[in-house]
Amino acid sequence: MFSQQQHNMEVTALCFRLMILVFLLLGAHVQNRDAAFRIVPNRLQFFEYESVSFHCEGSGGSAQLRGIRNAVEFISSCHEGTLVLSCTIQRAYQGDGGEYWCETKGGERSNSVNISVTVGPVILESPVLPVRDGQDVTLSCRNKTTSSNITVDFYKDGLLIRSSSTGNISILSVSRSDEGLYKCRIPDGGESAESWLTVGALHRETCPSSDHFIHVVLVLRTVLTIVMVALLLLLVGLLHWGKLGVAQK
Repeated sequence: MFSQQQHNMEVTALCFRLMILVFLLLGAHVQNRDAAFRIVPNRLQFFEYESVSFHCEGSGGSAQLRGIRNAVEFISSCHEGTLVLSCTIQRAYQGDGGEYWCETKGGERSNSVNISVTVGPVILESPVLPVRDGQDVTLSCRNKTTSSNITVDFYKDGLLIRSSSTGNISILSVSRSDEGLYKCRIPDGGESAESWLTVGALHRETCPSSDHFIHVVLVLRTVLTIVMVALLLLLVGLLHWGKLGVAQK
């Protein structure tokens, strides 16, 4: 009799442990989603003394802006938000160029982005985040001293690919073959630094969108809760009828 009661208690404890484990795994899965990262203006190259803003967002705790400048990793001194952080460099200098990303205390991390700050007169405006296969991409060459249309040469991996009298070019329906280092050059006006164009699905987009993902997790959690409660009720019922059977004997 004592052995049967001990066995029943062990089974009940195991069910409770399984329920707790399921909830912990679901919670951990939610926290491991990527953090969102935006740069304003939406480009990778900046003139010296321009203002640059970084925006971080995540659900895994306070957001931080991190980066690597001059081979040294750092954490920004900006005020940490609960879920969203906005950090602005009012006057960017060449030394502010480097690799930046967002990270939360819950373990979320965004894609990293390399920005450059130039003292020269020309920059290339290109997408900050990876573009997806089939999308159209516009590259623009910007002169610090003039905004009028100028003749510009665009290069990919060091080779001239196109000239434009409007200062920009469009790459229609991009594919992996369009990945590479791009720069622009204004005859007798200087050239920009190189920026890497990445083509492919964003890591963040390989998962469902945040709202849809959270909805799915909540539904799964509800279903699992109902299943676990049903199993516990079944177990209690079996134990109850087992006790009645023993009492009748």
